[in-house]
Amino acid sequence: MGSDGRSWNGVAGGARGDGEEKTRTVAAPAPALAEVPTSTASVDISLPLPEMTPRIIDLCKELVKEWSSLDSSCFSISTVSGGITNMLLKVSVKEGSDSESSVTVRLYGPNTDLVIDRERELQAIPYLSAAGFGARLLGVFENGVVSSFIHARTLSPSDMKEPRIAAEIAKQLQKFHQVDIPGSKEPQLWNDVFKFLKKASVLKFEDNEKQKRYEMISFREIQDEVKELKDLSDLLHAPVVFAHNDLLSGNLMLNDLEEKLYFIDFEYGSYSYRGFDIANHFNEYAGFECDYNLYPDKDVQYHFFRNYLSDRPSEVQEQDLDALYTETNTFRLASHLYWALWALIQARVSPIDFDYLGYFFLRYGEYKKQREFCFSLAQGFLSSLRSG
Repeated sequence: MGSDGRSWNGVAGGARGDGEEKTRTVAAPAPALAEVPTSTASVDISLPLPEMTPRIIDLCKELVKEWSSLDSSCFSISTVSGGITNMLLKVSVKEGSDSESSVTVRLYGPNTDLVIDRERELQAIPYLSAAGFGARLLGVFENGVVSSFIHARTLSPSDMKEPRIAAEIAKQLQKFHQVDIPGSKEPQLWNDVFKFLKKASVLKFEDNEKQKRYEMISFREIQDEVKELKDLSDLLHAPVVFAHNDLLSGNLMLNDLEEKLYFIDFEYGSYSYRGFDIANHFNEYAGFECDYNLYPDKDVQYHFFRNYLSDRPSEVQEQDLDALYTETNTFRLASHLYWALWALIQARVSPIDFDYLGYFFLRYGEYKKQREFCFSLAQGFLSSLRSG
């Protein structure tokens, strides 16, 4: 397990602790959001790339100071990815025969403000960037942002399982959780879940088949499940950290040459529970096929936990591993509820051709499948604490 002898260049520098409980550190001074160039312009994300290209070029010339006087013929634009909630573009300029520089333009999908707090995201980005995470924010416009380009490949779900990479993800996640973001430190998980539940329970679909499938859902049952799970998880007193909340393979990038790992896309970032962030990552082992049989077993989880908890993984105490295992696998259920309700809202408002209703039933079905094991695990752990 662990490194094969080659050193990793972590995203955030500096030595970690001596294996004892970590305390949150104050982030390095970050540029105020007011210092980042802004524009009131917007880009119609529904347009084909050739049609939106002139608008993208104008935006980049407005927001990237070094490019303001360049001729439009110097620019080239390509699609990096078209995600479920946004579109990523690579914008490059030729500055001589051999010189090329690039930025990333992220276009928000329509209606994503219903499930993403953009103000919260933009507040956090400068502080995360100052701590060494993600791309540097270069500019903000009406429905997107411009960031520095990261020269790295996106991980695949199978990459995340590789012991050496898993260990580095764990180490970097621990550092991510130490970043201090100004403002309220209240955990937002259950606020977000109840907000999603309220919106999801009053939807109307124009498509009759979708409406019939939607009417099969018992929101009273879901509300009761959410309340019961919240009450149980509250008893665990999980640490509150600034969490990524969407650490799937697509939000992890690796420069193989430099052996440097990057966390990207902090759209869902908020103060939340440590165990939720880890469990949400583990659920993403399911990959694009959503095969939750690929959820990591106990040994794989403990390998991750050891590297998360200490610079000396072999010295982590078994009781600390057991506690984090219980915490993580209780919040495993919260992850399924969160994304199930998120999918219902997307089913109504997203123009993307994706079976969001089917995704709701998949995630809620997995919640039901894992409920007995996860509840019993937490209840047994709490009982042992009371008796011990």
